[in-house]
Amino acid sequence: MKSRDTLIRLKKFQVDEKRRKVMQIEGMIAEFERMATDLEREIKVEQDRAGIHDPTHFAYPTYAKAAIQRRENLKHSADELKVQLNDAKEALAEAFEELKKVELLDERDQMRERAEQAAQEQAELDAIGLMRARNATV
Repeated sequence: MKSRDTLIRLKKFQVDEKRRKVMQIEGMIAEFERMATDLEREIKVEQDRAGIHDPTHFAYPTYAKAAIQRRENLKHSADELKVQLNDAKEALAEAFEELKKVELLDERDQMRERAEQAAQEQAELDAIGLMRARNATV
C-alpha cells in the first residue's frame, strides 16, 4: 500500500501545482486588466488636457499614443493568457480526475482488506464456538 500512498501524494501535489498555476494566470490577467483600465483613464485625461480626441490628428498627444499602444499590448497579452488559463483549467480538471481515480482504487482496496479481515475474524470466532460446543457436549 505504500506505493499507492506515494501515488496519492504525487497526484495531490500535481493537483496543487496546477491549481497554483491557474491562480497565477488569473492574477496576471486581473493585473493586466487593471493596468489597461488605468491607462484608459490616463489617455482620457491626456485627451481632455490637450482638447484633441482623434488619434489621427497631427497634434494628438504623444503620451496618449504611447499609452494607447501599451493598453492594446496589455489587452492582447490578457487575451493570450485567457487561452492559457483555459488550458490550465483543463489540465487541473484532468489531474483532479486522476487523483480521484487513485483515491477510489485505494478506498476499494481498503474495503476489500477490511472485509477479508472481518471474514478471517469471523472464521476464528466460529472455530472457537465449535470448540466450545464440542467441549460442552463431551
